[in-house]
Amino acid sequence: MEAGWKIICKQRQVLFLFLFLALSQAGTEPRRYSVVEETEGSSFVTNLAKDLDLGQSELSRRGARVISKGNKLHLQLDQETGYLLLNEKLDREELCGHTEPCVLRFQVLLENPLQFFQAELQVIDINDHAPVFVERDMLLKISESSPPGTAFPLKNAQDVDVGRNNIESYIISPNSYFWVLTRKGSDGRKYPELVLDKALDREEEPELRLTLIAQDGGSPPRSGTAQVYIEVTDINDNAPEFEQPYYNVQIPEDSPIGFLIVRVSATDVDVGVHGEISYSLFQASEEIRKTFEINPMTGDIRLKKHLDFETIQSYEVNIEARDAGNLFGKCTVLTRVLDVNDNAPEVTMSALTSQIPENSPETVVAVYSVSDLDSEENGKISCSIQDDLPFFLKSSLENFYTLVTERPLDRESQAEYNITITVTDLGTPRLKTQHNITVLVSDVNDNAPAFTQTSYTLFVRENNSPALHIGSVSATDRDAGANAQVTYSLLPPQDPHLPLASLVSINADNGQLFALRALDYEALQALEFRVGATDRGSPALSSQALVRVLVLDANDNSPFVLYPLQNGSAPCTELVPRAAEPGYLVSKVVAVDGDSGQNAWLSYQLLKATEPGLFGVWAHNGEVRTARLLSERDAAKHRLVVLVKDNGEPPLSASVTLHVLLVDGFSQPYLPLPEAAADPAQADPLTVYLVIALASVSSLFLFSVLAFIAVRLCRRGRAAALGGCSVPEGHFPGHLVDVGGTGTLSQSYQYEVCLTGGLGASEFKFLKPVVPNSQGHYPGPEIEENSNFGNDFGFSIQ
Repeated sequence: MEAGWKIICKQRQVLFLFLFLALSQAGTEPRRYSVVEETEGSSFVTNLAKDLDLGQSELSRRGARVISKGNKLHLQLDQETGYLLLNEKLDREELCGHTEPCVLRFQVLLENPLQFFQAELQVIDINDHAPVFVERDMLLKISESSPPGTAFPLKNAQDVDVGRNNIESYIISPNSYFWVLTRKGSDGRKYPELVLDKALDREEEPELRLTLIAQDGGSPPRSGTAQVYIEVTDINDNAPEFEQPYYNVQIPEDSPIGFLIVRVSATDVDVGVHGEISYSLFQASEEIRKTFEINPMTGDIRLKKHLDFETIQSYEVNIEARDAGNLFGKCTVLTRVLDVNDNAPEVTMSALTSQIPENSPETVVAVYSVSDLDSEENGKISCSIQDDLPFFLKSSLENFYTLVTERPLDRESQAEYNITITVTDLGTPRLKTQHNITVLVSDVNDNAPAFTQTSYTLFVRENNSPALHIGSVSATDRDAGANAQVTYSLLPPQDPHLPLASLVSINADNGQLFALRALDYEALQALEFRVGATDRGSPALSSQALVRVLVLDANDNSPFVLYPLQNGSAPCTELVPRAAEPGYLVSKVVAVDGDSGQNAWLSYQLLKATEPGLFGVWAHNGEVRTARLLSERDAAKHRLVVLVKDNGEPPLSASVTLHVLLVDGFSQPYLPLPEAAADPAQADPLTVYLVIALASVSSLFLFSVLAFIAVRLCRRGRAAALGGCSVPEGHFPGHLVDVGGTGTLSQSYQYEVCLTGGLGASEFKFLKPVVPNSQGHYPGPEIEENSNFGNDFGFSIQ
């Protein structure tokens, strides 16, 4: 039997974890059943399956169990039939004593799915005990002077049954002098009093022998008898009288043995032997006689044994004061036991979960019950845990508590919690009990790897060696174990034409980045891609970071002269009127550099001249101007060599040859078209030369443009192969060269090269440099020459 109980207790510890998850579903109103005491064991109580609206086999399938307080199993459940049966014969008096109604509380637990029901079994009393007089022989000495109507208290009978089965009334055997009065005390008991119906005459009848019958209200009724001997005494007409009929005293339950509770006092106005008083307990039960004692001479009532408030809370002690003439008086001492906080709260752990996965929603950690044997404030209990923990307590029925997580736990913040459950009563002094629980938080892959930076900027100088280590990315994962192991990878580029895999690689273990081949700044200035970091959890989590690789320029491109072109068959000739003022703009050397920064800062200088001092070149913008007034003595033809040099280290340069022809009679640097056809014989030979020169220059310029376009297209093809740059077929976007005054030029100029892939006439435009006015606007050009050529390309300089 004991081994079976141990198994049941172990099972209960597991089951109680789920028990209180269903408390919100369980009804607060218990189901009530009743059974008559002394009913044989295995008797039918109720059909539990029917009461719970369950199928007969569902009780067995769901693991139905009957649980009662204190592990006293008075009931058993037949899971096959669903019948709730008595486990043994029940004795109401043994179970509840005088408490009425006698209710035994129990619970019905369904394990799967979890469901919980409260129930009560009321044991109904039967009249199985007859009244019994503690003293079956009673002696009364009554003075003959007692007037009719005088009441004489008699010893009461006791009946352990309750309710109507307890003592209902007292009757006396037929006689001529007395009748019996049944009184009800404050404790609910009924006491007999013998009432004198007519005056006694000792000489006529000195003694009487009567039978006192105590009868209960059962069906059939039971009774008990006692013999009452009445001795009629001579006149002693004053009975002892107490100072007060009731004494109300309070005594703490921890009072020591011998503690003086109260002193009662009675007086008798008689003198002599009739005035001598002795005190005694009157109609005292066995419990009262074991607990209290009275000094017959002084009336001191003292404690005979220790009190226990949890067992009995109050006593009603009847005291009799009797004189030598056998006259007596009566008083009642109402003793109330005061509760002392002498019981610390108790904690009974029913279920405990020691490890909880992180990020779990509200989770039950522990289920426990608390109890305190004290009462009122001493028995009131408060439960608490530390304030700085993500847990809270839920109060349930029958002093049960559930320890629940307040929010999803994060192992990365804290992996272990030490919880102290403190149970404190409200007595004075307060008593408390503490219970310690350790909860471990298991890891879940809930943290993606985090890069140390959201974006990385790496620098690599062009023309680098292949497989060069250009930098590293790093990511960490706050998880543990395999959830924290990080693998790096290159993510597919947004531009599908970018050959990322042939340009950059990454070490999957440590995040080191390598340039797989030499980079060309002029083809690819910047490379932007994303890298991913993935952990090995399930499911795997990942994050991304942006990597921007900036290619640093090296001075590997010489300046390229756009104007004047040098690859034509005829030299470029500029016409200058001899009447030109000093500073007259002869021409402008336009050059670009494929590099950037200071590697592309260009400066111009006059390297050679046919007549030094006549012309000058502005160093920052390449403008060729006259340095002084022209004279007739100056030669008509001049050859100027202009050097264009960048600011790189080491510097690279290019030179261009400019031919200048001094002419008379021009105020503008171009030849106007004649209004009418001139006579060839009268034409000025110089005009013919000028026309021929312009035609030659135009042809040379056209061929130079075609060569320049071919070179640019070749370089674009190489750039597309390296950097993924591409130009839509059939259309070549215009390239605008804007040289501001803060760069190598003193004024702002714009040069535009336009290439069109369609059919039709192309256009070449040459405009004078345009200087912005004070409002920052550009006026229209002063000179415009349009020529149409039958090719598919156009070149425009503005």
